[in-house]
Amino acid sequence: MLVAGAGQMGAGIAQVVAVSGRRVSLYDPFPGAVDRGLETMRRSLSRLAEKGGADPGETLARVQPVQELAAAELLIEAIVEDPAAKEGLFREADAVLPPEAILASNTSSIPITSLAAVTARPARVIGMHFFNPVPVLKLVEVIRGVETSDETAAAIVALARDLGKEPAEARDFPGFVSNRILMPFINEAAYALMEGVAEPEAIDTIAKLGFAHPMGPLALADLIGLDTCVAIMEVLHRGLGDPKYAPCPLLRQYVQAGRLGRKTGRGFFVY
Repeated sequence: MLVAGAGQMGAGIAQVVAVSGRRVSLYDPFPGAVDRGLETMRRSLSRLAEKGGADPGETLARVQPVQELAAAELLIEAIVEDPAAKEGLFREADAVLPPEAILASNTSSIPITSLAAVTARPARVIGMHFFNPVPVLKLVEVIRGVETSDETAAAIVALARDLGKEPAEARDFPGFVSNRILMPFINEAAYALMEGVAEPEAIDTIAKLGFAHPMGPLALADLIGLDTCVAIMEVLHRGLGDPKYAPCPLLRQYVQAGRLGRKTGRGFFVY
């Protein structure tokens, strides 16, 4: 198995695969990205080991850093949420991986059908959307493109269960199910802040205690990345054509200021 992208999501996916006893190759074209991904995995595995989880050394021994895309039976792509970047990777993977290999994307919003269309194997392209933090959250959203075969979908559903996850299938519409619901929620919380309805702490406290959510929408946006939230809202806005999906101006302003959330140390909150 091959995971492309060694950031927060890619490292988490590779970790879950390795914990299941499988060998996994980890690829990222950016210098130092794989090393940072391995360190993220090491810290995560050490925390989980304190609670009875897998041995970090044994698990990491099953993760092989690679310098380029290589032959594998399954690719799970987890790179930046940018259509051009993902399409470029899928073209490259289609040329390198054997014809029977499945190409899966961890995209949270980009149409699977458009990624499949740049390959010569659209029946073997599918969405496999994990949730952050990957080692902890159980859900995997499985998204079929227009041409995705029943065989491909069944293989990914079975794999998700083998990895200890709970798969749920969705059709290839903008935002799928998860972000079609979640992102407008986050966007409306940003509007509540922008319009002075309440301060960030109050907005998140109301959501946590009033809706029994483990995390408030603004803290969750910081965890996801405000740039990613804006990108997903733009996909929803373009794909569904409804102005209610336009990103909140405050979200755009924070992204312009480099306040992207946890990954930059500041978003709606300071970290």
